[in-house]
Amino acid sequence: MNDEILKKIKQLPPLPESARQIEAVYQDPDSTFSDMVKILEKDPLLTADILKAANSPLYGFSREINTINQAVGLFGMGTVRGFALASIVKKSFALDLSPYGIDSDMFSTLSKKQHALVTSWCLRKDTKLLGILSPAAFLVEIGKVLIAQQIMADKSQENFKKALASNESIEAAEREVVGVDTPEVSATIFEHWRFETGLVETIRNCLNPDNAKKDIKKAVQILQVVRSAVEINGSITQDSIDMAKELIIKYNLDMESFEKALENI
Repeated sequence: MNDEILKKIKQLPPLPESARQIEAVYQDPDSTFSDMVKILEKDPLLTADILKAANSPLYGFSREINTINQAVGLFGMGTVRGFALASIVKKSFALDLSPYGIDSDMFSTLSKKQHALVTSWCLRKDTKLLGILSPAAFLVEIGKVLIAQQIMADKSQENFKKALASNESIEAAEREVVGVDTPEVSATIFEHWRFETGLVETIRNCLNPDNAKKDIKKAVQILQVVRSAVEINGSITQDSIDMAKELIIKYNLDMESFEKALENI
């Protein structure tokens, strides 16, 4: 881990009480939908963010979702937890992704499309799996914010631009210039905030699913597929789809559901 980035992570403020309460409810095996709804409704701004996210056309619901209770009922606790954590976490960072050649809107679209693809692919199939994948898909790219800060602090923008042009992947360019990649930085951030091990390790291993433990390997594989399908500027191209489908075949994942999810978004 780059020492300067690690220092930035250690200096991050703790997550607000609302995030800790959401996590406590989600991790409690005896909690109910009503418990989650009560926590979320205490924060009107967070409620508004969740409803705005849930009503995105990316999810394909024909009727407007007007209440948190509706959102939890339609998406499940895991996915709504992902909406909430994404809103809370992103407010903890000043977003300047200029070294990557994208702006904050593109970065937001990237996260939203990754999340929508995961949700459409996995919703109502495996609640536990989606409980990890929902926040992971939304938040896996957050490490780019600190990497971008470090590139600018080192005045390495030109070196990074050249590395992006010459390397096969963005992560390879990150490692060349900064010595660490997005999944590792993101995982370390959530480890610092004491998120559950399954989420942290799903993010950490998404470039190399073979390194993941058996109980999270499928989640890691799906996250790798989704990150391949959506390019850094938020676009989905034939090349990115082909790359994602190669991984689906490799891991023997559900191709038909993936193709339906692509159609939805």
